[in-house]
Formats: sequence, C-alpha cells, structure tokens
Amino acid sequence: MSTESEYIESRKRQANKLSRKFKLMQVFPIKKNKIVFSAFEGDGGFCCNPRYIAEELHRRGNRYEMVWLTHDVTHEFPDYIKVVQDTSWNIVYHLSTAKVWVDNYRKPFGTLKRKGQHYIQTWHASIGFKAVGLYRGKEFPEIARLVSEWDSNLADYFISNSDYCDKVYPKKLLYSGPTLRTGSPRVDCLINCREELYALIRKKFGIAEDTKLLMFAPTFRGGNQKGKKQVLAYVPNIDFNRLLSTLEEKFGEKWKVLLRLHPQLSAKFKEMPLHEKDEKFIDVSQAPDMSEIMAACDMVITDYSSCAFDASFAGIPVVLYADDIQEYIENRGQFMWKKDELPFDIAEDNDELMENIVNFSYERYTERVEAFKRKHGVNEDGMASVRVADKIDEYLLDSAFIK
Repeated sequence: MSTESEYIESRKRQANKLSRKFKLMQVFPIKKNKIVFSAFEGDGGFCCNPRYIAEELHRRGNRYEMVWLTHDVTHEFPDYIKVVQDTSWNIVYHLSTAKVWVDNYRKPFGTLKRKGQHYIQTWHASIGFKAVGLYRGKEFPEIARLVSEWDSNLADYFISNSDYCDKVYPKKLLYSGPTLRTGSPRVDCLINCREELYALIRKKFGIAEDTKLLMFAPTFRGGNQKGKKQVLAYVPNIDFNRLLSTLEEKFGEKWKVLLRLHPQLSAKFKEMPLHEKDEKFIDVSQAPDMSEIMAACDMVITDYSSCAFDASFAGIPVVLYADDIQEYIENRGQFMWKKDELPFDIAEDNDELMENIVNFSYERYTERVEAFKRKHGVNEDGMASVRVADKIDEYLLDSAFIK
C-alpha cells in the first residue's frame, strides 16, 4: 500500500503528463463563441449552477457553442448542449479550444489555461456546514491543497452570494481573486419557479397533487481523502415511518419522502440504501438536478449538505438530522458554524428529530433565516443566472463581436 507521499508524487506525474497534452493542443485556435461546462468532476449531468447559467445563455439566443463534459453521455441534456464524454483527450481538446469555462468543481490537476481564455468557477455550494480547505486543519490532505491551489490559480472569478463567502474564500477555497456577487444560479428556480415545479415534479413521479413532499438529502461522505478518494454508501438511521406519522399529525396532510443521494454517490449507487422500503419512499437520486426537485418540496431534511441554505433562502422549511457528528468531524474537521449560529433545528437521534418536527414554527424559522441573511450579507433574489450570463456576454461579445 502506497504512502501519502508516494500517492502525491504519482498525482504530480499524472498532472505533468496532462499539462503536456494541453501544450500540444495549443496548435488549435480558441473558438471565440465556445463555452465548456462541467459539474461534480464529471459525475453530474445537466445540473447545479452551470445548468442554470447555460439555460439563461440559451434563452438569449443561440449565439454560443455550448459543450458539456461528463462521464455518462446517456444523461439527459437539452439539444442545444453538445455532450462529450470526459476522456483525457476530450477534456484537453475542448478546454483548450473554448473561450470560456464554467465549472462547479476543481479542474483536473495539471490543467493549463491559455491567454485569452476565461474561467468562471461557480463552486457547488455557497454557504455550507462542512469544513473545506484550510478550515479542515490537519484533516486537509496535501493533495487536496495542491489541487485546490492549482484550480484557484486558473480561475478568473468565483461566484459569491454573500459578504460571508467573500470573507472565507481565501481560506476555504484557497482563492483570493475577484468574486462575482451574483447569488447562486441553482437557487433561482427555488425562488422563481416553485409553483410550476410543484406541479411538474408530482406529475413526473405520479404523486397526487395534494400530497406533501419531504426531501431527505444527506451529503457526500468520502473518508478523510489522505489517499485516493473513497465514495462511501450511507444507510440513514431515520425512522421514516415514524417521521411520516409525525408530519401527518403536525400538518394534517399526506406526506411522501423523496430520497436524494449526492451526485458523486448517485454516479456509483443506483439508489439510497435503506433498512426497509415502502411506496411512500421515492428515490430521485438519478434525476439530474437537485434544485428543481427541491423546489417541489414542502420540507427538507439533511445532515451537512449546503442544500439546507439553498432551501432556506427560498423559504422552504429545513430541519437537520445528524447522528454521526463526531465521526464526521474526525474525518473532515470542525464545522464552519457553531450550533447556535444556524437558523436550523438540529437533531442527533430520532426522538429529537420528531420533537423538532412537532415544535416547528414557520414564523420563527423565517425570522431566524432572515436574521442570518442580514448578518452575513446574503443576496439571493432569483437573478443570479442573469448576472453570470451578463458577465459571459460582456466578455464574449466584446472579444468576438458576435452578432
């Protein structure tokens, strides 16, 4: 078994090999109307912040060639996106010949950017719970630091939704360059399209219109990442039957649970593993985009996923269930927030979760979320995609004089 230092040297050799490929590709010209998108290191389909930026650009007219790099080319994409499998040579060719890159994750270690190219890093979370980057302390692997620094040095902008993000990015993402205070494109549909998606998702999954929906979306668990990244299955310990009974007693309607794996888990596992199955549990892990599913929900339960903040900024009730806090801290480092700084109720076992549901007050919850937004300068108004698209238009139209 290789040591961490041996693994790092191996990754550096791979990075050097990739960089040589990028240098070879410089014989091809940069296409002045080409944009390359990707998400979750290729595990994501048409999803997250890059999706909503692409949709907004398309809404303005077919001025650009839009390419999406992904592992699985059978993912459903709109016809205006050219879907390309992210083999090494495909990544190198398309990144080398695009004028703009849009990604929500780190570029491969060794990626080179040419003069005249523009890279907008959207990241895959705005405000979150988990320690990231230097906030992980001794649990931050050296290889993760190298990859993070490499990608951040390539980026022209990281998007931001708050004073808080601007403040923590240097230590969290190892990025000290300019940010675009746009808000989060993936939150736009939660704010602008809830009524439409509320009906659409119920029709898509055969759910009665009068049924309330709870999304359960635990976060990614990947070990401490000292060596090759591990993708770990997580079997939730929530008593879902008791939870549904508690929800129905509290709110008076019928409820079903939508189960949602993190994209990097859903790429490896078909569905969320459960202790028992029931028709009231609907696995939506293979649906490409979490935001449009969440927009149709009446409540969200997660552990440490940043989707909690996305939902709260759109007024969707959120309750946290985290029964492995100490184990998670040991692997990932301390959390970004103290318990009393958050606008959410947190349960560590089923009894506490049911108590939090019974005592839930939407009025109190809304007051806490609004106070949190004011304190940390959060701007989520449903216009993030428009602002990012404006920036891309400004750059591409000025540089290429596209009619």
